[in-house]
Amino acid sequence: MKRRLGWLLTGWLLIGLVAGLSVSARAEIGTIKAIYSEAKGIGAEPGVMRRDPSDIIKVGDLYYVWYSKGKIASGYDATIWYATSPDGHTWTERGMALGKGEPGSWDGASVFTPNILVAEGRYWLFYTGTSRPFGKDFNPDSKIGVAVSDSPDGPWERLATNPVLKNSDHPEDFDSHLVDDACLIVREGKYWLYYKGRQLGKTPAETKMGVAISEKPAGPFVKYVGNPVVPGNHEVLVWPQGKGVAAMIGRVGPKEITCSIMYAEDGLHFTKTHNILNVPTAPGAYRPEAFTDSGTGRRMEWGLHIGKKAGFLPFIQRFDLVEVE
Repeated sequence: MKRRLGWLLTGWLLIGLVAGLSVSARAEIGTIKAIYSEAKGIGAEPGVMRRDPSDIIKVGDLYYVWYSKGKIASGYDATIWYATSPDGHTWTERGMALGKGEPGSWDGASVFTPNILVAEGRYWLFYTGTSRPFGKDFNPDSKIGVAVSDSPDGPWERLATNPVLKNSDHPEDFDSHLVDDACLIVREGKYWLYYKGRQLGKTPAETKMGVAISEKPAGPFVKYVGNPVVPGNHEVLVWPQGKGVAAMIGRVGPKEITCSIMYAEDGLHFTKTHNILNVPTAPGAYRPEAFTDSGTGRRMEWGLHIGKKAGFLPFIQRFDLVEVE
């Protein structure tokens, strides 16, 4: 029997999370399954690539999502577009939100993996950029920047302080080669930016997850000295859960944590709570408490991810989570 994740009181022990109980006080590891359905309007389309959906926000009666769009499978030659939906199933593409930067600039070759923060009455579009054109023997040099607007429909203005998060200058650090894939929550009155990083000389399969924290949405973001906080994860998705932070871990990392959900009461020290069957690829989720700093976050139930289908470039597909008994 399967039930919607948002109505369950088992597995995650919501009462325990809200009360701030430790991970060790929870029940044994459960199992969750992702079920997929069409995201009409931004799904499979001949010759069109859509991928890397942001987390989803709701403004008035509409859901908003941003994503990478281009004509090749890779996100390393893309611009950022957006779409809206009244129900999370049928979407209307609204157009380009952010184009490539000036030629030769840090984001002049591609802008991709967007994400959104709502703060101080404005909309903050975080994105990854690279200066190196995609091609043979391509080696990305990605960094994270921000554009801001008074409306989710734009226009968007890049910050003069971009990029707001760079790869480390120390070769031994986990993010000395690149940073990518911002995912933000408001916690303890501060802005927590979770991201993935890769060390110089390492492969994409050795990507790990870190966090940087700021007093302001525009930064400066200060990296946590104990990074990385997860020893894997190529695709960053976190959300407030009870008093802590939950994270979905994809297929990259040590076997014991891949395809799972992990939880950290302090937002830093993560422990596995669930396995995930059919784990989403590069997901973004609807996270209504992401920016409220309420300390009572509910479980993430649905979102969008990268779908794959023979004969098509990557496209966007909906996922819903159910718990398996």
